[in-house]
Amino acid sequence: MFRFLIIIEKADGNYSAYSPDLPGCVATGKTREEAEKNMHEAIAFHIEGLKDDGLPIPEGKSSASWVLV
Repeated sequence: MFRFLIIIEKADGNYSAYSPDLPGCVATGKTREEAEKNMHEAIAFHIEGLKDDGLPIPEGKSSASWVLV
């Protein structure tokens, strides 16, 4: 099992998502929940592609936190 941080951003009329640890792996959705679900599927597909190509699966190293100012 792998663990990757995903970032979900509100865009014009939808949501977009990406993982800093998986460059090029992105997804969108009409809702935040749909973008998160689609990103989960995109990551699974991306990892399968890496495995099929004999490439290493990167370690999830990113983290996030909130800052109150």
